[in-house]
Amino acid sequence: MRNSSGGEKLLSRGMIAVIVAQFLSAFGDNALLFATLAVLKQQLWPDWSQPILQMVFVATYIILAPFVGQFADSFAKGRVMMFANGLKLLGALAICFGLNPFIGYGLVGIGAAAYSPAKYGILGEITDGEALVKANGLMESSTILAILLGSLAGGMLADWNLTGALIACVLAYALAVAANTLIPKLAAARVGQSWHPLRMSASFFQACRILWRDGETRFSLLGTSLFWGAGVTLRLLLVLWVPVALGITDNKTPTLLNAMVAIGIVFGAGAAAKLVTLKTVGRCMPAGVLIGVAVTCFALQHTATGAYGLLIVIGMLGGFFVVPLNALLQMRGKASVGAGNAIAVQNLGENSAMLLMLGLYTVAIKLGTPPVATGVGFGALFALAIAVLWGWQLAQKRGRSVQ
Repeated sequence: MRNSSGGEKLLSRGMIAVIVAQFLSAFGDNALLFATLAVLKQQLWPDWSQPILQMVFVATYIILAPFVGQFADSFAKGRVMMFANGLKLLGALAICFGLNPFIGYGLVGIGAAAYSPAKYGILGEITDGEALVKANGLMESSTILAILLGSLAGGMLADWNLTGALIACVLAYALAVAANTLIPKLAAARVGQSWHPLRMSASFFQACRILWRDGETRFSLLGTSLFWGAGVTLRLLLVLWVPVALGITDNKTPTLLNAMVAIGIVFGAGAAAKLVTLKTVGRCMPAGVLIGVAVTCFALQHTATGAYGLLIVIGMLGGFFVVPLNALLQMRGKASVGAGNAIAVQNLGENSAMLLMLGLYTVAIKLGTPPVATGVGFGALFALAIAVLWGWQLAQKRGRSVQ
């Protein structure tokens, strides 16, 4: 059934199928990360190889950015999601059967790069208007629950039986492929586009120019890029921070700490869906500044109780910050360059930020910078960056009101 605005009801069969498929795919992604980190430990790779593993994953998003948006918009997005999860399944199988973990994880990254524009772009095709913010809240909550459970499963199973952990990842991706078959086949958003690589690249960078010139979408792109760049770095920082600050050396504790962030994001995303609309997106900015403050406080913790509590707070602030920005980009991007292309441009920004921050983090490790000092500096810089972005957005709003 469709509502009067043309989108399907929020809890339609299509939306439920999308959420289930996304949950299983995200569960596999997060379980596989911690299982693969355990593989690196077992094979005695150096500490700096951990951010390199994540950089391989991130690099696939950047390299494929000019192509995946058009790919998502040229075919039914449910089928694109199924194909992408199939690639993730192959990557997990490669690691499970002893292939070089960087190669297998890179293949998972290719699948993830193809998957992202379709999973977010499809939300604008099965719902719209203010329901789009709620759909994003539902998507983020489902994703974060998957991050929570996947991270726990990956770390705990890796401590128990590493092969069992990898098999669990394979099963998660296989079930995600099966769930994708239940998504109704929607019409392709933009058919008949050129598949010549140079023309596709030119079209993508034209979409980049359109979105970056628009004040609202530029604001969203910068905010989400900073958030996810910070998030992936914090995740890896925890792996090295735990032994130094808490004196614990297992695989389980970093995953439990990551789970606290996931729990917080579920609540933050839910609050954003209730308290923020597309017209009041600026309400999310104070939460962004407070994320940096909370990360700085967290890095100075030496007790498990304080660490768990602060990570829940960081997650709540993060969910409240990022959900409205995603909805804003999808709404304005759908009208200008297509939802798939908008998400692909967003992925380029986010993953460029991730690559930069992971590179700086790798340098910090190789220079021997203590994890506590790295966390303090990282939190302070993030708070400053969001404060500058907030000030810029307010200045632009004042300028438009004067005109």
